[in-house]
Amino acid sequence: MAEAKTQSFGRVIRERRRQLDLTQEEVARRIKTSVPYIGHLEGGKRHPSQQVVVKLSDALKLDGGELFLLANPKVGPLISEQQKADATPAWTAFVKDVRLRKIHNITDQEMENLSQVAKMGEVQGPRDFIFILNTIRQALGQ
Repeated sequence: MAEAKTQSFGRVIRERRRQLDLTQEEVARRIKTSVPYIGHLEGGKRHPSQQVVVKLSDALKLDGGELFLLANPKVGPLISEQQKADATPAWTAFVKDVRLRKIHNITDQEMENLSQVAKMGEVQGPRDFIFILNTIRQALGQ
């Protein structure tokens, strides 16, 4: 999916679905969503949640990290491709900063989502996780 970095999320999903000879209905069934929603994702009219990105990457056999970055292009510059580790120094510092978590009302589910982001590469600093979280919240309309 290396060439997909210059493409849109929707286009990558559509092209991969067609490569696998799947209909929108088949993809919708596999990820437990509606056919119109798949059409909206492919057309760039809807923004997927992290859970949908994970389900799509599994169903379409795509790299989850690259698909997440396509769905959330503002996050890309914050993540370095240099190291991929289970716990980056930035993540460790972020987890330890209970005050920051309280200030931003970060839920346990959001912490779990951010831990998945941390696994994709080295985020530059703990406050970058707040930017990533706010980007996700804004995309979800929260």
